[in-house]
Amino acid sequence: MTTKRKSSKKASGKKAATKKAAKKTPAKRSAKAAFAVATNQKKPALERARAFVEAPLAVCESDENLQASLNVLRDPKQPIKVRLAVLQSLQAASFSVIEFESCREDYFATLRELIDDPNDELRQRALGILAREKDGYVQKRLLEGLEDPDKALVSPEKALQLLSYDVHAEAYPVARAIVNKPPNPEAKREALRLLSADASSAPVFEKLLRDKNEERDIRQLSAAALQAVRPEKFAQQARELLLDKNEYDDIQATALTALTQFGDEKKVAQDEMLMKRVDQLGKGKSAKVKKPARQFMIRYGK
Repeated sequence: MTTKRKSSKKASGKKAATKKAAKKTPAKRSAKAAFAVATNQKKPALERARAFVEAPLAVCESDENLQASLNVLRDPKQPIKVRLAVLQSLQAASFSVIEFESCREDYFATLRELIDDPNDELRQRALGILAREKDGYVQKRLLEGLEDPDKALVSPEKALQLLSYDVHAEAYPVARAIVNKPPNPEAKREALRLLSADASSAPVFEKLLRDKNEERDIRQLSAAALQAVRPEKFAQQARELLLDKNEYDDIQATALTALTQFGDEKKVAQDEMLMKRVDQLGKGKSAKVKKPARQFMIRYGK
């Protein structure tokens, strides 16, 4: 009996605590109220930032709201956390395509201003949004920065990544120049990735693929690009790589895998020298080469 009374008291206590907590939970404020806090410069930066994120649709509710938001976004004197929150809110609002259409032009014009902003994070976010939207002005500025480092908005590798969202022919010569004289290894990798759809860069891929002094991942990137744009050239190079007894195992494994998947079945099967060599690789000691060699023989072996 005593136990039942104690349990009943505990249950009553929990219910009372729950009701008390519910009373303390503030009612959700309207988007209008949140926006008023967000644009109030007397409020703490963190409170303003949270308010902007809370009411993304309010920023485009009227032209007055939009211009107030954009003024905060472009103002370098505003706290950066507030400016980033404005950008987050506007970007969220932009997903409502129809409702945001009237705001889009002013929003993108402001983003173009931000690509020269002194804050690195804000500048990179603006560049990313514009690049994904295939904005011509940003593409032009990124190319200028690759050609003249004094005009660079971001690092060469980042610029190449952004340009890859919408590759234009004028980017290819710049990327090839970076491959030939890279400012750093990562920029060279990104340049190769950008060139991977450019058939006229096939000689670049061939040269890198053959170069044993080149980084292995660069050679593998070149192999994949060459196979994509000039499969017949890749098949020739892959054959030479496999016949070379001094070639690296991982490069030969890459060549074997690609030939197994994309090779000319009749031509490969009739290449006695190649078939003999791959058979030897399948019986060799290298674990990296054994499996792809055996898969190659399953497809082409008699």
